[in-house]
Formats: sequence, structure tokens, C-alpha cells
Amino acid sequence: MTDPRRLVPAIEALLGTEAFERIEANHGRTQAVRAARAAAEMLRHELAAGTADATSSNDPDSLAELAEELAEEWLKETESPSLLGVINATGVVIHTNLGRAPLPRAARAAMARAATGYSNLEYDLEKGERGTRYLHCAELLRELTGAEDALVLNNAAAALVLAANALAPNGGVVISRGELIEIGGGFRIAEIVERAGVRLIEVGSTNRTRLADYRDGLAVPGARLLLKVHRSNFRVSGFTEEVGVGDLAALARRRGLPLVHDLGSGLLSRRAAPCLDESTPSESVAAGAQITIFSGDKLLGGPQAGIVVGSREHVGRMRRNPLCRALRVDKVTLAGLEAVLRLHRDPEWSRTEVPALKMLTVSKASLWRAAEAIVAELRTNGVGADVREVTGLVGGGACPDAHLPGHAVFLDPAEGDPETIAEALRQGEPPVVARIVDDRLVLDPRTVRHCEQSGVAQAVARAVGKLE
Repeated sequence: MTDPRRLVPAIEALLGTEAFERIEANHGRTQAVRAARAAAEMLRHELAAGTADATSSNDPDSLAELAEELAEEWLKETESPSLLGVINATGVVIHTNLGRAPLPRAARAAMARAATGYSNLEYDLEKGERGTRYLHCAELLRELTGAEDALVLNNAAAALVLAANALAPNGGVVISRGELIEIGGGFRIAEIVERAGVRLIEVGSTNRTRLADYRDGLAVPGARLLLKVHRSNFRVSGFTEEVGVGDLAALARRRGLPLVHDLGSGLLSRRAAPCLDESTPSESVAAGAQITIFSGDKLLGGPQAGIVVGSREHVGRMRRNPLCRALRVDKVTLAGLEAVLRLHRDPEWSRTEVPALKMLTVSKASLWRAAEAIVAELRTNGVGADVREVTGLVGGGACPDAHLPGHAVFLDPAEGDPETIAEALRQGEPPVVARIVDDRLVLDPRTVRHCEQSGVAQAVARAVGKLE
């Protein structure tokens, strides 16, 4: 009896078929060969296992067609991007795991233009000679923060490392024990700063640090820098005391040392998000911090970036440090950031054009209407749900005490296990990420764009088996 695996078409024979010629035209010769080999291998396994599809016919043409189908499946799996667009139905606006702030239209367009062709990234068009990438956002940042100079790096942690390395080389950095935080991914501020080649001089206690503690820290031999860090996702309350930026800046000036303020989220204007009690870069600069650091992709609503503003002398020292080269941003980031910064020239305008700010400041009534629209479509598809009040979150380590009142969709318990439904939603196309509250699946429209609302309702209907 002939081994059925011998019926598998040869690779060259498969590559000569119309289907594989089409694969080669769309994906290139290498992928076509890989697809043919993968399909042949899968077909051998099916023939050996005696599966119905493979053994129903010994006709070479039928087997070739089956190989083509297997190749298409293999291509779909291998060619699918790992970074997928996701519908965020969690209500967490600056969701770090979902990519933080969605970009405004103006930023997306600017980034596409920069990515499409050449640009004057480091070319002075007027002089016809080499220029510098650090000019592109500097003027806007000076205008928006009142700082003398500005520098854009690839993220805020990188900016902190560069500040420590450039301003306190081989020296000591004075920091309150109450600000030795751990950020996402298990990274601790102490470990990040020490990688800059400096040592930490810890002062005060977890809940109380006084100006005298900083004064004592600066008296330690080798102390070269004062550091104040945003506490990110936690607050210390009760029996507490901390020193403001203004007092720290005055102390630093008296000692002739710089104060670096890692501000965190980067809300440029309180008018842009009146619901948030968050310090702004301009307030930090006005209080006297020589260096202020904040993120581009949190409350600023732009691409990932570590933004540095401050005195001309200290920003200049950071820019001239060789480590700056390793931490610089590319043309696409600079183009997107510049576009976002222009939107922030008018705080009210930014609230309508920057998606993150729009989500943070949307009215409770608007959220109720959006939730009702989703519920109406769910009910049309036979899915039970109702609207309830919820509290949204800022996310991204910003404003942990902020409460954003709103409304969300709660799926009826009768629709099934919420964990199972949530998993099905994550596996859909596009994936929908929801949250579970009191054993009920919750869809928060705060972070769902209007154009996504119908898709969310249909995804839920499919997840519970009410829609094919």
C-alpha cells in the first residue's frame, strides 16, 4: 500500500500553481517558499493522521488545493501584526498597558508626513548645512512653560537618567524617602537613578520630610543635586509633611546646586482639565526648578517622549552629554509632539482636539447618552444590559485621587460568566478590553470613541453567542 504522504505535491510544483504565484506577488519569493513548505508539512501530518480533509481524495489536484488553503492559513497567522488596535472599554484614560494617550488627528497627520519621506530633521535649510533635531519643539516648549530652554528625549525615565548623569556626575543625589517609588514593570526610581552613575542620599522618612532633612542631605560630601519626584499612583495621607518645589529651589540656589523636578504626567494647563489637581510644568519652572521633566504621552496627549524644560545652563549641559545621543527621539516623534504642542496653545481648544483631555473632561450627561446607545444596540441583538453610575480613572500614574463621575454599561449576569465573556472580547477582531465590577462585565464609554460604540455592542453580542 502506498504511503499517503507520498501524495503531497512537491514544493516546486506548488510554487508553480496560480495560488502560490499570487502569494509570491503579494508577499515575495521567500514567504511563498516558506508558505509552501509549511503547507506541505501540515498536509503530511493530516495524511498521516488520516483526517477527513486530507484522505477524502487521492487526486493530486485536490491535495494541491488543500495545500493552498493551508498556506493561506499559515500566512494569515504569520503575517498578522503583533501590535493590534484595541478598543479600550475600561474607562481608564491613560492606560499604560494599552499604549497610554491616543493621538490627536493633527499629530497622526504630522507623523505620517514625517515618516513618508525625507525631512529637515538635522538640516538647516537656510544655511544649507547640518542642523540639530533639538530645535524642532524647543521654541513651543519655551512658550508653553516659560522655561529658558527645552530638550526632548525618548521617555521620562531616560530624561531622569540623563539629568542625574549630566548634572551630578559621580556625585550624590538628595531625595526624600517618601519619593522612592516603584513605577510600572517593577522598575524603581532608586535603581533607575543609580544607573546614571550617581549615588542616592536618602533623607527624611516615608511620611514626613522637612526642609532641614534636605539641608542635612546637601551637607553630605559629594552631594550635587536635589531631586523631587512625582509619587505616581499613590498618595501619603494623615500624619505627613513634605517640602514644596519653591522652598527646595531656594535651598538649591543657596547651595549653588540644581533642583530636578520629575513632574510626571505633564498637564500643560489647569484650564485644559479643571477636574484634575495636577501641578503643571510652568508652575514648576516659575517655582525655580532648574530642570523639570514630564511625559509626552500622558496628560499632554502626545507620543511617547521625555520632555525636559528649565534653565539654559542646565538643559545645555544635558544636551552636550554623550548619553543624550543614546536617548534621543526620532523625526516621527518630534513631528507628532510639535503638532500636539501647537494644540496646547489654547487650553480650551486642546480640550476638544486632544483625545485624552476630551475623555477626561467629557460631561456625565454625554457618557449617559453614549452608554444608553450601546445598551439599545445590545438589546436589539437580544443581550441584556443596563446603565449605571461609575467613577472613571485617569491612569498612567497621574492623579490617583481624581474621581471622574460617569455612566457605564453593565451586562446582565444572565448573559454568562463575565471572565469568559471578557476573554472572548479580547480575542475578537478588533479586541475589546473591558473590566469586571461586582461579577458583572462593564463597558465604560469614556474611553470608547463614538465610531467604536456600535462595534463594541456587536462584539459583546458575538461574545455571548447572540450574533454570528
